[in-house]
Amino acid sequence: MSLRGVSLPSTPVVTLGNFNTPKRRCPITPLYLPAVPTATVSQSCMFPQRLNPLHPPGVNRRTVSLETMAAHHHNQQRVINMQQKEYSRYHQGWRRPFYGTATEKEEYRREIRQLLKKQMSEKWKTAREATSSQSKEIEALIEADRYTILQDIEKDRTRALFMRRYRDENKRLMESKWQESRLSRSMEMLKERELLRYNPINWSGTLK
Repeated sequence: MSLRGVSLPSTPVVTLGNFNTPKRRCPITPLYLPAVPTATVSQSCMFPQRLNPLHPPGVNRRTVSLETMAAHHHNQQRVINMQQKEYSRYHQGWRRPFYGTATEKEEYRREIRQLLKKQMSEKWKTAREATSSQSKEIEALIEADRYTILQDIEKDRTRALFMRRYRDENKRLMESKWQESRLSRSMEMLKERELLRYNPINWSGTLK
């Protein structure tokens, strides 16, 4: 292809501007992407890595235009494959007990029995731990109650001993006071008798 006697490169160009201004040609860099698999991906294989449409692989430098249809198609196929895998995994769970073979049904029942046994063992283990903790708590409360009772008994014993000593001391003081009062009263009586004996008013000795 030639224009005004000048040969142009085979790379597609984009013309910018209107009819009155001179036309400017900008080359478009071709996009190279890896081949996208169209077949359904099995559950055992790994999914391809997601591509960034703004920076696809194989393009070193971004110029005027950048086609991203292949990258979008790659990501869309990847999403579809992942959805198919998730759908298959979800429906494989309830397909066996209804539409599976006898071996698959028996294996499914065995898994259910094992799961129930595991749940029962975990429940019993939790109940045993709760009972053990409750028994330990009850033992701690009983020990604290016993210690409190012993403290109360010791306090009552100390108080009883103090009150007994207080009583004995009061009794001793009262007895000594009574004895002193008796002695003082007997001395006063002797003194009065002596006074009456030598008092000239009582010559006959009738006053005592």
